[in-house]
Amino acid sequence: MSHPNPSLVPPVTWLRIAGAWTVVGLFTLFGAQWLAPELSGLSASWVFALLFATILAAAFGVVHEADHLADQLGEPYGTLILTLSIVSIEVILIAAVLLGPNEAPHIARDSIFAVMMIIMNLVAGVCLISGAARNGDQEFNVQGASAYLSMIALLTGIALVLPNYTSAGGEFSPPQAVGISAFTLLMYGSFLWMQMRSQRRYFVQPPKGSLSIPKMAVTATGKSASIDKRAALVRSAVLLALILPIVLLAHHLAVVTDYGIAAAGLPPAVGGVLIAIIVFTPESITAVRAALNNELQRSVNLCHGAFVSTVGLTVPAVLLIGLLADRQVIMGISSADTLLFVLTLVLTMLSFGNQRTSPIQGYLHLTLFAVYGLLLFSP
Repeated sequence: MSHPNPSLVPPVTWLRIAGAWTVVGLFTLFGAQWLAPELSGLSASWVFALLFATILAAAFGVVHEADHLADQLGEPYGTLILTLSIVSIEVILIAAVLLGPNEAPHIARDSIFAVMMIIMNLVAGVCLISGAARNGDQEFNVQGASAYLSMIALLTGIALVLPNYTSAGGEFSPPQAVGISAFTLLMYGSFLWMQMRSQRRYFVQPPKGSLSIPKMAVTATGKSASIDKRAALVRSAVLLALILPIVLLAHHLAVVTDYGIAAAGLPPAVGGVLIAIIVFTPESITAVRAALNNELQRSVNLCHGAFVSTVGLTVPAVLLIGLLADRQVIMGISSADTLLFVLTLVLTMLSFGNQRTSPIQGYLHLTLFAVYGLLLFSP
């Protein structure tokens, strides 16, 4: 990944920014009319298509700009910026639905679970298969993968499984919500600190043909020796200019999505899947490209790191929003989803428990995702 002039923003990025802010202006002027109570199927379809395409294009722009920053900062800082940018978009979209006119107490749970199934089964499976097809068995840092999986097991178990045993409705009481939010942020913050400091070498691609990564390898593959501060400032400003339209359009998307799901008679969980698709499609493409380029550690950082960040940041944000806005937030997943979570965790541990990957594991991940899709529409 190399960019000859990192401070130069390409024309397509300016088009994304101009297009996103144009749509924001249109909805500021005509949004109340377009999303009137007598919304019809035809008008809802084109409004949804416009909003979906605009937010998705802006999300691609966010990934593109974060990728440039990643090139300058090196791993794991670059991937961390990319992941945090994407997760912030997810929090914005979930909050928009949660605070919308319709009750959506399950939206955070459905979105987080959909993210897990998409990036840990669908995307990870495609990475394992496509990477092996081009490069053969690929190497990664098993210590880093184990650290991610430990965080996933603990944070997800607390956030999505524990609520089923604390109340009959699958939600935390106010004191529990505050405590769980604090513990989650503390664990996530501690993990990030170790990832960027003492344990940084665990999240860097090991040298080709090695079975362990020496401590000195970080200086060769980690942070760049020099950072163009002007370029970083420009990229950060562009990143903000792309995220803000998503913030402003999220509420409108939530309204039309609720209408479409109800009109089509789809399961409510489809709303969470749509958020996961919008948020993680750009990052998923980046992960697959990394696998094709024989950079499997970057794929691991993107997939597993994205889900750790999703739980570590989304859960506290949603629980606190629910408390402050007096909205019900149901986090407990069903018995079938709990089994899918356990199978995903066990399969991922087996897939990334050795130094080298196997495409066979990729097909198993895709099969598990197909089962999730089946149960989504035929529970």
